[in-house]
Amino acid sequence: MTLPLNQIIEGDCIETLSTFPEKSIDLIFADPPYNLQLQNELHRPNMTKVDAVDDQWDKFESLQAYDEFTRRWLTACKRVLKPTGTIWVIGTYHNIFRVGAIMQDLGFWILNDVIWIKTNPMPNFRGVRFTNAHETLIWASTGKGATYTFNHQAMKGLNDDKQMRSDWWLLSLATGSERVKDDHGEKAHSTQKPEALLYRVILSSSNPGDVVLDPFFGSGTTGVVAKRLHRNWIGVEREKKYIEIARKRIDAVQPEVFNPVVFDVRSKAKTAPRVEFSTLVEHGYVQPGQKLFFRKDTNKVAFIKPDARLRTGDGFEGSIHQAGSYYMNNAPCNGWEHWFVQVNGHFISLGVLREQFRMDMGLYDE
Repeated sequence: MTLPLNQIIEGDCIETLSTFPEKSIDLIFADPPYNLQLQNELHRPNMTKVDAVDDQWDKFESLQAYDEFTRRWLTACKRVLKPTGTIWVIGTYHNIFRVGAIMQDLGFWILNDVIWIKTNPMPNFRGVRFTNAHETLIWASTGKGATYTFNHQAMKGLNDDKQMRSDWWLLSLATGSERVKDDHGEKAHSTQKPEALLYRVILSSSNPGDVVLDPFFGSGTTGVVAKRLHRNWIGVEREKKYIEIARKRIDAVQPEVFNPVVFDVRSKAKTAPRVEFSTLVEHGYVQPGQKLFFRKDTNKVAFIKPDARLRTGDGFEGSIHQAGSYYMNNAPCNGWEHWFVQVNGHFISLGVLREQFRMDMGLYDE
């Protein structure tokens, strides 16, 4: 079977995924039932009823039944996920710890747990416990040591050019014009996720043309964002009413014309032509005998040897990475980022010099 790209498949995700080719999906976002175990209706202090998650699809006979369901759909996901793919699963305290343990049992390797901190959470009206103001996302690869996509620079770009942290603020619930309503003006899906949340997930973990799968498609937020970012998407959903809502939302999306240069957010360090430090020495961008400064620290220096190795002030010799690691007590070091030359009183990193060499030599394809 070929993948049903950019389609919503009606049916059970476990059965549906069994028909997909193995190792064919680049990214999975899963928003499974949370098993909230609500026993009674919830009311506000003014006695109005809270529109809580009381749908039939969120009800299970026992925790053991929920665990078995979780194990089956995660197993189905692992079969179709490429070795280089990753999976995101979102949940609350009701289920996320059980889900995480099962993921580890199945061989997934947890990369991060990300906390989505809600700026407008529903208060705890009874006042008997803390307000539930966050949900947890688990991000995992297919196994220990697996390679995977992570657009680090893109995440920095969304975070004022600082490394993105694992606590995600300023992402409110899907409200206002974003909240999908039914014919009666009520919210069409009880757990609709905000598009901003999926934007981060998809942008961070996939590239244009990749295939993004959502096995619990719901109102279609994953498809909406994937289409905007020029990813292929597949949704699996059991409820006809949600399928109709999702299809209408996605059909209304009109993404900008795809320009591979504009939409490629991969780090240049990963896509740029390879240049060795020795090449800079040979071409005169740095000189034998020239002094380098580690992290701009004038007390931590090294000199460039004719063979492109560095010799530190206290006699250690090695590559730019090894010499940097030496000054970091043997911690891993990217010498391109941490070694600097001094020109007219200004510090310039070796990475900047390497980029200048690439530009000067026309190494980038237009």
